[in-house]
Amino acid sequence: MKRYRRNAFTSLAVLSALALVFITAAIADTTKIEGIIVGRSGNEVIVQYLQGAELAFLLNDSTKVSQVGGVFKARRTDKSMAALIPGLKVKVEGERNGSGQLIATSVKFSGDDLERAQVAAAANRQQHEEHQAEMERQAAALREQNEQLKQQQAEIASHKAQIDAAVARFGQMDDYYILDELTVYFVNGKTAVDAKYEAPLLELATKAQSINGYVIEVKGYASTAGSTEVNQRLSEDRADNVTNMLLQKGHVPLTRILAPGAMGEAHQVGKDTSAEGQAQNRRVVVRVLQNKAIAGI
Repeated sequence: MKRYRRNAFTSLAVLSALALVFITAAIADTTKIEGIIVGRSGNEVIVQYLQGAELAFLLNDSTKVSQVGGVFKARRTDKSMAALIPGLKVKVEGERNGSGQLIATSVKFSGDDLERAQVAAAANRQQHEEHQAEMERQAAALREQNEQLKQQQAEIASHKAQIDAAVARFGQMDDYYILDELTVYFVNGKTAVDAKYEAPLLELATKAQSINGYVIEVKGYASTAGSTEVNQRLSEDRADNVTNMLLQKGHVPLTRILAPGAMGEAHQVGKDTSAEGQAQNRRVVVRVLQNKAIAGI
């Protein structure tokens, strides 16, 4: 009899332990959280709770979505899953399936929270649309700038061709009278023409147009400060900028301008050991020339 009782007691203890395991497993497989939906992709919602922790729930045909109301939140209204939008405060219950995925069995939210989330979503959509519109405007402006750049490059190529033609025309005429001359000085490392030279350059251009068979020679120079390569480019850019002013504002025909000369560090007129000498060497010399043969006609 005692042995039978001992066996019965042992069996009861085993059954109790198994029941406890099953209950613990069931509890572990059930999840309840309250948080904010921070992401939604198809049938998956991501809910953020506590201090930044997140859980992903899968929605299926068995998921019950409802809006609660009333003083004690006892009134419930079934809602579509479409109401589960980012920013919505929810209470979610879920269970793990055999694959370890968390399936949402119940999702609840209040009408006030849904309204706030919808307002925020509308504001985000408007902001996104405005951003997209601004991006499109910027893209259109960039396309227009590229078209203008292409047009300018085509014009420059045309100008170069005309200048080359002028060089071919006047290249053999090496005996000139110098009828007028102007020197334009530049700031160290700069190629922009100072505004104070605009009037003298335009006056020179106007006088030149009264001379039979005139041509204008433009030569750019640089000081020896810096590298030779950089100085060569500076002298070229300075000569080009002066030439452009004569073309655009002085209305001098391209056929009357000799190809701008980039002399670099050649023909230093001032001592580069002093700031004053360097300033004298950073220059463009503009001359109005008349071929002696034409002058004799």
